Amino acid sequence: MIMKQTILVTGGTGFIGSHTTVELQNAGYKVVIVDNLSNSNEKVIDGIEKITGIRPAFEKVDCCDLAAMEDVLRKYPDIEGVIHFAASKAVGESVEKPLLYYRNNIVSLVNLLELMPKYGVKGIIFSSSCTVYGQPDPENLPVTEDAPVKPAESPYGNTKQINEEIIRDDINSGAPIKAILLRYFNPIGSHPSAIIGELPNGVPMNLIPYVTQTAMGIREQLKVFGNDYNTPDGTCIRDYIYVVDLAKAHVKAMTRVLDTDSDKLEVFNVGTGHGCTTKEIVDAFQKATGVKLNWAFAPRRAGDIEKVWANPEKANKVLGWKAETSLEDTLKSAWNWQKKLREEGIQ
Repeated sequence: MIMKQTILVTGGTGFIGSHTTVELQNAGYKVVIVDNLSNSNEKVIDGIEKITGIRPAFEKVDCCDLAAMEDVLRKYPDIEGVIHFAASKAVGESVEKPLLYYRNNIVSLVNLLELMPKYGVKGIIFSSSCTVYGQPDPENLPVTEDAPVKPAESPYGNTKQINEEIIRDDINSGAPIKAILLRYFNPIGSHPSAIIGELPNGVPMNLIPYVTQTAMGIREQLKVFGNDYNTPDGTCIRDYIYVVDLAKAHVKAMTRVLDTDSDKLEVFNVGTGHGCTTKEIVDAFQKATGVKLNWAFAPRRAGDIEKVWANPEKANKVLGWKAETSLEDTLKSAWNWQKKLREEGIQ
């Protein structure tokens, strides 16, 4: 295989970052990972190497540290693209600690944008979120990229909006870079090998790790927040996408930014196009795995949106990417990962 360009993956030992590193390496890219390990583990590098046969370069650096990031770009002068995952990402925590979120999520991006032209880095893929759409009006569901960006429901969501605006302003000012904003819906599941997966430090903030930890008996009970929403069964609706499918979208986006004459700034929704309620996920997990979950309804949670799912046609057509994995296989992969953690005595 001809080796392609070198890509800097910030937050590369995290959930989406690690799966994307695997897909980048499988596609022939060289990868340099930067991560401060605030919500991940360095052992993930071993897992990536085990899956791909290639060990990515790794630098333990905080993206908010401008001098340290400059050292990385000096050390790896062949970096041509950046995929920027590094960010704090829990909606609930952001409501409690807004300043932490503004510092981590905004300063890290500004540092990268300042350094990219100086070191000849041509393109950035930004890890954005469907939270920028807020609660879409009924006529805008499923959501296209043209749906209005709504006032954010949480500081986390606001940092994604602000970062999109920063990238847009930077490119409009004539910065010699290209960018793709990928607005993810809800990434779930784990690599089919069960060698890497979602392993949050402490109590999970996301639904699926909480489901699998409850199924394993690590958590006593899963709380489903809110059962009085205007949805078929009263629980929130989300578009759950398999993390490996999502990772492959980044590879397509990186190739587009570096190797085609595309626009300087593009936006794509990355979702399945299908909405599932929280209760449907609970039921589907029980059906896919044969494991009964101890769960109960709880009051609504601050910052949660009632319903949102993607219209992914633009990504399907323009990027040539499509979410292909079934919900059942995705949930099975999450459970296989949880079982592997138990075998290894991690949880």
